[in-house]
Amino acid sequence: MSKSLAVNAGSSTVKFKLFDMPSEEVLAEGLIERIGLEMGHAKIKYGDGQVHDEETPFKDHGVAVEYLLKQLTNLGIVKEFNEITAVGHRIVAGGEFFKDSAVIDDDVMAKIDALAEYAPLHNPAELIGIKAFKQVLPDAFAIAVFDTSFHTSMPKMNALYSLPYEWYEKYGARKYGAHGTSHRYVASRAAALLGKPLEELNLITCHIGAGASITAIKNGKSYDTSMGFTPLAGITMATRSGDVDPSLVNFMENKLGISSDEMVDILNHKSGLLGLSGISSDMRDVQAAAEEGNEQAQLALDIFENRIVRYIGSYMAELGHTDAIVFTAGVGENDIEFRQAVADQLKSFGLGIDPEKNNVRGEERDISSADATVKSFLIPTDEELMIVRDIERLKQA
Repeated sequence: MSKSLAVNAGSSTVKFKLFDMPSEEVLAEGLIERIGLEMGHAKIKYGDGQVHDEETPFKDHGVAVEYLLKQLTNLGIVKEFNEITAVGHRIVAGGEFFKDSAVIDDDVMAKIDALAEYAPLHNPAELIGIKAFKQVLPDAFAIAVFDTSFHTSMPKMNALYSLPYEWYEKYGARKYGAHGTSHRYVASRAAALLGKPLEELNLITCHIGAGASITAIKNGKSYDTSMGFTPLAGITMATRSGDVDPSLVNFMENKLGISSDEMVDILNHKSGLLGLSGISSDMRDVQAAAEEGNEQAQLALDIFENRIVRYIGSYMAELGHTDAIVFTAGVGENDIEFRQAVADQLKSFGLGIDPEKNNVRGEERDISSADATVKSFLIPTDEELMIVRDIERLKQA
């Protein structure tokens, strides 16, 4: 029996989930946030609904990691640090280096560092997290699980932009996608629900949360995905614009008298549902306003759904045959009306959702109507479980 830790480090946060292996029982999970600020916050859930909640300063990630491990022993979740035999780290950008998760060594860390320019808000913080855990748990088996690795199977036809080819050769200008760990997990669950090998299936997986992406999976592998060079591209999101004509971006920079960096910030943080509705980035707030007759909020919802329908339809055309559509992540798992609305607009493609089956939140199930020729599944994602399963797989490699 051993314990494995799945870690997701951000610029000022450390999110984690501790598993007993190989039973995959979750022993504890939590979040340390506001690292580097005057006052930080830690919340750890464990046992039978117990919660440790504390405000205390965390000077840096090293202090946060030491605090986390100390609390795991103080709370009786582990007796000694060495019970944690493995740590898996979520890394956003793996570029073309990493087509799979990788055992962490000096070369892997150097490549994660070199890829920082592709994910400047994520890779550096994640590398700090790796080093902090290595210092406290030097003997633990450590792996890196990349958001982008699942999408490295995309053919160049789908991965490349219609730009000078040498930009790809010299600078890596291509579509990398994101949410790969989530898409990979729900695809494997869809295969289990269908009772068929994943490599025999064509699926469209819809990870719809604050960040959102849609992936076409052909014969079990990523064939195309909505996010691009960065997670800014694709469908409308909570605060991200999704696809925009680059000439419009340049036009608005000149009109507003702002730099390209300021524009990228607006496209990332002040657009999407928030920018369109003028109300909120939270789907529930926008829906509530629409129900009260706010036309701008309704328009925001219409655009949000339209872009998703557009991508699903185009991917169904690309795949030729689609076995199932999967809804996952915050909105995909919990928004009953959203799932129904998307499926209703794709009836001519063979989709159909049964309102009774669909009347559920966050529960894995087949929600297809009896007459649907393409299955629809609600599958809660579990990226942390995928991370610890990769630990077990790579241990045996």
